[in-house]
Amino acid sequence: MAKKKVKLYDLDGKEQGDVEVSFLAEDDRANPQSTKDYIRALRENARQWSANTKDRSQSHHSGAKPHAQKGTGKARQGFLGAPQYKGGGRVHTPKPKFDQHVRINRKERRKAIATLLSEKIEAGRVIFVKDEIEAKYKEPKTKTMAKFMQNVDLTKSCLFLLTQREGMEVENFKKSLSNLPKVTFQYIENVNGYAVIAHQNIVVVDSAAENLNEWVSA
Repeated sequence: MAKKKVKLYDLDGKEQGDVEVSFLAEDDRANPQSTKDYIRALRENARQWSANTKDRSQSHHSGAKPHAQKGTGKARQGFLGAPQYKGGGRVHTPKPKFDQHVRINRKERRKAIATLLSEKIEAGRVIFVKDEIEAKYKEPKTKTMAKFMQNVDLTKSCLFLLTQREGMEVENFKKSLSNLPKVTFQYIENVNGYAVIAHQNIVVVDSAAENLNEWVSA
């Protein structure tokens, strides 16, 4: 287990010091194949599996032959609902699947998330912001969050992590982020590995520092 000091900012984008966080050393991380399997399982489980097409037995057409069997010079045909006709049935196309859920081992999942978070911390892609939500977010303030990201130079996709709790101020904070492009909000208790790798930067509200260390050290 290694440690690193990560910069702490206030909601105005002014530097307020450092926060020390833990991250997995390279030898303690999940192997790349395990991490890949975890991400693949997440993507597979996100699919609806509801695509449905009709085959020739389900297409609604007359049972009459398209043309005479002989004498026309054309190839023999038996049914207008055959795949070669417009509006005919489809061949080898999707049907609704049975339960396709891919099981993810709990320990492998936690190790993969810890590994992905550790890589972000080591690469300097994680910063902390002071928890001033209850004081400053009596109403949504998208402009304030846009200015914060500009001041901290978060020009690429960004994931905000906060400890799960109730309150109108938290909802206002979420709404302030929802209109910003390439910005996602998640509670740190429910963070998933795909969100971590899909965003260039991670902003952690400092009240969630302990939760972040728990994820990494689990």
